[in-house]
Amino acid sequence: MPELRLARIPDRTPIKIAIMVLPDLHQSLTAYADAYRETYGETASVADLIPYMLQSFLDSDRAFARSRPKS
Repeated sequence: MPELRLARIPDRTPIKIAIMVLPDLHQSLTAYADAYRETYGETASVADLIPYMLQSFLDSDRAFARSRPKS
């Protein structure tokens, strides 16, 4: 089989995680979902937004990025 330039695509199977949040955080997340709707004209639930919010947070944490092994 020939070598391809594209590496093997990593596992993209979603994993469900259930969390409990305090009422004030839930209120903030709901307000963020409202702001998202007002900004983009599209409704997205809190559950839909959280994975992207977490990914954005992790991507922006330079100390965390430096501590991770290079892939």
